[in-house]
Amino acid sequence: MHTPKAFKIDNQDQMFALIAEHPLATLIVNTSEGLEANHLPLLLEKIDGQHTLIGHIAKANPLHKHIENGSDVLVTFQGPQAYISAGYYPSKQVDGKVVPTWNYTAVHIKGEITFNHDKDELLSIVEKLTRSQEDQREQPWKVSDAPNGYIDTMLRAIVGLRITIDEIQGKWKVSQNHTLENRRGVIDSIKKNGDEKMSRLIDYR
Repeated sequence: MHTPKAFKIDNQDQMFALIAEHPLATLIVNTSEGLEANHLPLLLEKIDGQHTLIGHIAKANPLHKHIENGSDVLVTFQGPQAYISAGYYPSKQVDGKVVPTWNYTAVHIKGEITFNHDKDELLSIVEKLTRSQEDQREQPWKVSDAPNGYIDTMLRAIVGLRITIDEIQGKWKVSQNHTLENRRGVIDSIKKNGDEKMSRLIDYR
């Protein structure tokens, strides 16, 4: 990912926070059938000092047949993003030397993938993914709420996966390359549009 110095993020906790808040990932692999991309939620966890991503795909998805365990993969996560009109910049009224752009945040991860068909491991993955989304609910749903036989059937229809993280890269393109006055103009404009997340990111930077 091309990342100018102004947009580069080195804070691992900040990148991990984006993954936790925006867990729907794009998993990109180079297979014997060509490039493949799959969209799936992934959960970050740390085991024996090694950060990994866990998730699952449908067994009907041929991905687990197209690549072997240990294959290199690319995983991307997209955080808050917003269109930035040239009209947001106060300097437009001065010399007109501005153009529209798109602000965004992203994390790219390179690692090795391992597939798993073990029932206990699959159940563990499903329970962890479920808790990561349900625990903040007033009445969280649990895997154990469903009949055992039904869960067994569902587990037979999926393949677990684990991706060890070898390299992580973060990019926060949030108007850092503009003057403070222009950044304030962007913040005010997108706040009026109701985009509090992006306005906070620009203000933070």
